[in-house]
Amino acid sequence: MTDDTRIRAAWLYHVGGFSQDEVGQRLGLSRFKVLRLLSDARAAGEVVISLDHRSSGTLALAEALRRKLAIRDVLVAPDPGSADASAARRAVGMVAANWLRVVAASGPITVGVGWGRTLSAMADALTGVQNPQLRVVSLMGAMVRTGPEGPIDVCARIAQVAGGQALFLPAPFLADSPEDAALFMRQRLVREALDAARSASHMIVSVGEGGREALLTSSGVVGKADLAAMAAAGVVADTTGKFLRADGTLAPVDLNERTPAIGLADMARSEVTLLAAGAAKARAARAVLRAGFVDRIVTDEVTARVLLRGEA
Repeated sequence: MTDDTRIRAAWLYHVGGFSQDEVGQRLGLSRFKVLRLLSDARAAGEVVISLDHRSSGTLALAEALRRKLAIRDVLVAPDPGSADASAARRAVGMVAANWLRVVAASGPITVGVGWGRTLSAMADALTGVQNPQLRVVSLMGAMVRTGPEGPIDVCARIAQVAGGQALFLPAPFLADSPEDAALFMRQRLVREALDAARSASHMIVSVGEGGREALLTSSGVVGKADLAAMAAAGVVADTTGKFLRADGTLAPVDLNERTPAIGLADMARSEVTLLAAGAAKARAARAVLRAGFVDRIVTDEVTARVLLRGEA
């Protein structure tokens, strides 16, 4: 059996949640052979808390997409074999956690983080890093409703795993007016948190679809009036409190002035990694990529192929 087959079997079983029989059916193998492949993957060190995502297929796809996008790096998680969006988020989260484990391994370093379910999956998958000199800072304000995908929770969990420090932006994600947001931005503690965020050598962000299906909407942050304004302005993506049109420019909506957060220019001065899981995020990811501040994208195999074909 090839290394690709072994790794594929491990991904389907551990990430996709398929039974050994189901893995065998998908790969055309007996249950006994699948069991042996899973055992070999563990013995080879490919299965620990996370999995080695590198295979000839994903490496070639990542390089082709990197060339097309003209960015520094692309990491592709193999298709977990499930249509469930949560499986894609887990897969991308594991690959992102592997990358972050190396970046945050030692020495003084500040990492800025956004929010979302894929970043939450990355925090869940992060293990094996101990660096008391790591500082993790939120790039945006907090949500009213707490949850594992919230900025504070993602920030705190990463810092806790590494034994580092978490720094939160003490402001709401969305203010009632641009004037209220400006008032928050003038507060000393907010200014200090934003200064720390702007000093981050690495920033990790996710992307929302900027519409009725987006997490911002389902979490109650964005209301009907804002949704109507977003639709009228052509918003197709949101990231770290910024709402973008398909060409990557800021949409003409006051939401972009009501979110106490770092700006696009701040992200352009850092090394930014975008996490995008699921083909439904392809159009939004394309818009964020067109904004020009992303250095690396971590995505799943299906979404990578959509982006490569230019269908988003």
